[in-house]
Amino acid sequence: MNTDRWEKPHPVAAKAAEAVASRFAGAVLGTTIFRGEVTLVVAPSRIVGIGRFLKLDPDFSFDLLTDLTGIHFTDRDHEYEVVYLLYSYRNNCHLRLKIRLAETNHAPTVTGVWKTADWHEREAYDLVGIVFDGHPDLRRILMPDDFEFHPLRKDFPLEGHGA
Repeated sequence: MNTDRWEKPHPVAAKAAEAVASRFAGAVLGTTIFRGEVTLVVAPSRIVGIGRFLKLDPDFSFDLLTDLTGIHFTDRDHEYEVVYLLYSYRNNCHLRLKIRLAETNHAPTVTGVWKTADWHEREAYDLVGIVFDGHPDLRRILMPDDFEFHPLRKDFPLEGHGA
């Protein structure tokens, strides 16, 4: 069995990580390669510009936001993470971006970069409580409009509220 394909990152993903670090000085807070998948932790204020660069640069063409999810933590120095899973059809390549929100639960919207972010951001808002500033229609998508809580937060009671 060839384990190299599980350990080495796709050359385009590796090149994209280097290009982002070079072009957006100070914006890359960390880089991880695990089982050949590249993850960049980037400054929240730079996510839109980085996303636009990765989508529009012809060498990378990360034209599909396959998923976006929000995560709530109670035991880290940051309370929230937003994870962006990107795909390039041209290069048959994946890349993961993360932003960490320590001071606030607000993140900039990327709906201007990838239209599919509309529904993904609404779901992260609804279930985790991350507010996407500039989102064109940030409202609940799964829970009732009058529901006050966010059920995927770690502090949400397993029995639910009112049990």
